[in-house]
Amino acid sequence: MAILKHQLTRLLHFRPLWRFILLLSVAAIGFLATTDTNYPIPSAPSDKVNHLIAFIELTIVTRLAWPQLHAVWFAPALLGFGLAIELVQATLPYRDFSLADVAADGAGIVIGLLPWPGLRKITSRDLRDSPESV
Repeated sequence: MAILKHQLTRLLHFRPLWRFILLLSVAAIGFLATTDTNYPIPSAPSDKVNHLIAFIELTIVTRLAWPQLHAVWFAPALLGFGLAIELVQATLPYRDFSLADVAADGAGIVIGLLPWPGLRKITSRDLRDSPESV
């Protein structure tokens, strides 16, 4: 059990992986947000739920990619990304601009920030106590 915990802790601290996942996530969300709805896209019944889930994921992955970065720096950037998506959608004939979607993005960011303080303490302590750090 201790070995598994140590391996999971090391995975949580492997920054290049989380940065790559963040890049893929931004690309996938950008694609899904601009794709014509005639194509079958997996999604929740409510568009607001899609926004909420996407921005929870973006926030958590951003924190894993740059744990030292304070939310005051990346939260506005993520919200700006959500606003940019809406501005692009406003120019597409098959999409609409929605401030409610931006609000759902903001709610996702706030929710994505909630689990981080506890996770950060656990993983930092575990990494210090690992046999390889001695």
